[in-house]
Amino acid sequence: MTDMNPSFFGRISIAFGAFFGCLGNAAFAGRVARLKKAPVAPEAPKPAAAPVATPAPSPLKEASPTAALQLLGLLQRDARFIDFVEEDIANYNDADIGAAARLVHDGCRAVLREHFTIQPVRREAEGSRLTLQEGFDAGAVRLTGNVVGKPPFTGTISHRGWKVEEARLPKLAPSHDASIVAPAEVEL
Repeated sequence: MTDMNPSFFGRISIAFGAFFGCLGNAAFAGRVARLKKAPVAPEAPKPAAAPVATPAPSPLKEASPTAALQLLGLLQRDARFIDFVEEDIANYNDADIGAAARLVHDGCRAVLREHFTIQPVRREAEGSRLTLQEGFDAGAVRLTGNVVGKPPFTGTISHRGWKVEEARLPKLAPSHDASIVAPAEVEL
């Protein structure tokens, strides 16, 4: 895996970092906006080869941030997720961090189970051997290790993967500001 092709979990880390960076740092958000508008640098020229018909790339879908913000709000409401991640834990002992992580874990799990139906991509147990035939869904199965040649590929499941079968996010009023993922609290 190269830096230009990060793994799924690497992309999640990048996405969360960019998301929170944009929310908390206007200069960073401006750099991200400029990056989105910047033309893609051309690749280095490759040696000429026989012309091959290639399908035109599919246009990328732009995701609306509203659902992501809504999920983040639910994770904050039920698991205090943002509070936990934004807390400087350097001065806490491992037992305190573990106790807090258990509460955040329980809340996150409750949000996922209430609002999503999640199933494994592969039903086989982790550690099972399987063979992937030609035409396997490369979007659902990522090959790792020494990937050489063409299918069939035989390997061991190191992670079964996850897919969302159903999402049940609450409906939002048109006036709802999804960017407020947790309102400030003022005690009187």
